[in-house]
Amino acid sequence: MIDRLRKFLRGQAAEPVQKRTHNVFEAAAVYVSACAEDDQDQIDEAAAWVSPEALSFGVRELACRAVIALARERDESPEAVARTLLGLPAT
Repeated sequence: MIDRLRKFLRGQAAEPVQKRTHNVFEAAAVYVSACAEDDQDQIDEAAAWVSPEALSFGVRELACRAVIALARERDESPEAVARTLLGLPAT
């Protein structure tokens, strides 16, 4: 029993530690929430997870989904919600 435990522990220690990978949507969520909280360290970390193009895509997708969710919640058009969030006059 103890020998099996030792072999197991040696096997665990010998395996290289794999760095966790992040997907574009996770990077975008962390990046945007860090921007909202003005957390520069977290912004830099999330920006390093994916390419700038991928992060841009993820942020854009997050913005679209957020505007759509707010529009449904408020029973308004996505354009009206987006303009309100940006402080623009209604059209």
